[in-house]
Amino acid sequence: MTKKNSQSLARAGAATQGLRQSGSGLWSAGALVIAALIVAPILAVLWVAANPSENIWPHLMATALPRYLVNTAILAGGVGILSAMVGAGAAWLITMYRFPLSGVLEWLLLLPLAIPAYVGAYALVDFLDYSGPVQIALRETFGWASARDYWFPPVRSRAAAVIVLAAALYPYVYLLARAAFREQSGGSYEVARALGAGPLGLFWRVGLPLARPAIAAGAAIAMMETVADYGVVDYFGVQTLTTGIFTTWLEAGNAGGAAQIAGVILGVVFALLALEKVSRKNSRYYQSARQPRPIARQSLRGLAGWAAMLACALPFALGFVLPVAVMGAHALANPDGWFGPGLSRALWHTVAVGGTAAVLTVLAALFMVYGVRMTGRQLPRLVLPFTTLGYAAPGAVLAVGILLPLAALDHRLADLILALTGHDPGLLLTGSAAAIVLAYVVRFFAIAQGAADTAFGRVSPSLPMAARSLGRTAGGALREVYLPLMKGSVGSALLLVFVDCVKELPATMLLRPFNYETLATRVHEKASLENLGDASPAALLVMVVGLVAVAILARTNRGQPARG
Repeated sequence: MTKKNSQSLARAGAATQGLRQSGSGLWSAGALVIAALIVAPILAVLWVAANPSENIWPHLMATALPRYLVNTAILAGGVGILSAMVGAGAAWLITMYRFPLSGVLEWLLLLPLAIPAYVGAYALVDFLDYSGPVQIALRETFGWASARDYWFPPVRSRAAAVIVLAAALYPYVYLLARAAFREQSGGSYEVARALGAGPLGLFWRVGLPLARPAIAAGAAIAMMETVADYGVVDYFGVQTLTTGIFTTWLEAGNAGGAAQIAGVILGVVFALLALEKVSRKNSRYYQSARQPRPIARQSLRGLAGWAAMLACALPFALGFVLPVAVMGAHALANPDGWFGPGLSRALWHTVAVGGTAAVLTVLAALFMVYGVRMTGRQLPRLVLPFTTLGYAAPGAVLAVGILLPLAALDHRLADLILALTGHDPGLLLTGSAAAIVLAYVVRFFAIAQGAADTAFGRVSPSLPMAARSLGRTAGGALREVYLPLMKGSVGSALLLVFVDCVKELPATMLLRPFNYETLATRVHEKASLENLGDASPAALLVMVVGLVAVAILARTNRGQPARG
C-alpha cells in the first residue's frame, strides 16, 4: 500500500469517526437513562429484599420457603425434561422423515405458542374433571353412579401442571432443535448408516450430541417460563415461589417478605441462565467451511409412518386443539358473554396499555441501540446487555420492583401537590395504568432491543454516513435512512411486544388499579370462579392475538426444508 493511499484511508477513518461522534453525547446520555429505567426494578427488588421494613426471612425459611422451592424445582425440572423430550423428538421426526401430514405438522407444532399456559390449564380441568366429558362418558359406558365407584387421577395436581406447562412451552425446544438438526450435514448420517447405525443409533450417537446446546437452550427457556408462571400453579393449587409473592404481599400484607421471595426467584432465574450459558460454552461443535450436504429425509410407511404422525400430533392436540375446542364450545354455548360490558372494557384496556407499552418499548429500544452505535464511549456498550435482564425476570418480580418505589414516589408527589395547591390529586402513578405500562416496557424490552439491533446491523454503514456527509443530523439519518429500511423489523417488534403484553398475567394482576380488567385478568378471574362461559370470549381473543405472533415467528424462522 502506498503512502498516499495510507493517508487517504487515515483521513477517511478520521472523518468517519468524527461523523460518528458528532452530536453523540445526547444519544449516549439517553441510552444510559433508558438502561437505568430498565434495570432499576431489578435493583429495587434486591434493595428492598436486603433492607425490609419487617424481616420475615427466618420465618420464611422455617415455614413456607422450603415448600415453595421444592415445588418450583420439581415443576421447572419436570417441564424442562418433558419439553426437551417432546420438542427434540418432534424436531427429529420432522427433519429426518417423511410421513403422513409431516409437512403440515411442521408448522402446526408451533401453534401452542399462541395459547397462554393458564388457558390450557382451564381447558384441561374442564375436559377431565368430574363434570367433564371424559368422566361423564366413563360413567355412562360402565354404569358407574358416582366417583366412589371408580378411580380417576387427580386433575388439579402438580403432575397435571407439568403436563400443561410442557404442552405450552415445548415449541421453544422444537424451534431451536429443528434448526440445529437442519444445519447438520447429511454426510454424517450416511457414514453412520454405513457403519451399521439404526434409526435409534443415529439419534443418540449423531443427532442428539450435535443438537444438545440448542436443546439445552430451549429447555432453559421453558424452565424460566415455568418459574415465572402464576396462572397455572394458582389454578391447580401448587404453591410455588411466584404464588408465594402473592400470598405474602396481598394476604399477609408484607411487601418486604414479597421482595425477599422475589429475590430468591431472581437467583433461580440467573442460575438457569448461567447453566444454559455454561452448557453452550462446554459444548462446541463446528461445521465444515464448505456448504454441508443436506439431510436426505427417509420415508416412513405403514405403521411406522402413522406412529410418527401420532407422536407429532399429540402435543399439538394437547397444547392447541384442546384449549381452542373447550373455549370455543363454551363461547358457542354462552353467546351472551360476547356482549357483556366487562368484555368490551377489558378489550379496550388491553389494547390501550398493550399498544402504549409496545410503542414506548420499540421507541426506547431504537433510541438506545442507535445511541450505543453512535457513541464511542464504553459505558453505554457495557450497560446494553444488562437491559435484557427484564425479560428473564418474572412479571411478579418486576411488579414488586416497580410498585414499591413507585408507590413511595406517588405519595411524595401527592403530598407536594397538596402542599402547593391545597388539592389532593390522589395516586397519579400507581392509581392508573402507568405502572402496568412501565412493567410491560421493562419486561419485554429485550424483544424490541434484539429486533432493533439486528435491523441496524443489516443497514450498510455507507448509507447513513452519506446522509451525514450531506448535512443530515444523527436524528435525520435515523428518520430518513435507517427507519425506512427497518420498517419491517420495527413492525414485527411492535406486534410481538404487543402480543406478549396481552398475555402477561402476574404483573398485570399486581399492578392494576382497583376494578381495572384486561383480557388476561378477566380470563383468570372468571375461570377461578369456574365460570368458563364468561371467560371463554376473552380467552379466544387472547388466543387470536397470540396466533398473530406465531405467524410472525413462523415467517421469520421459515427455512428451506431438508431435501430428500
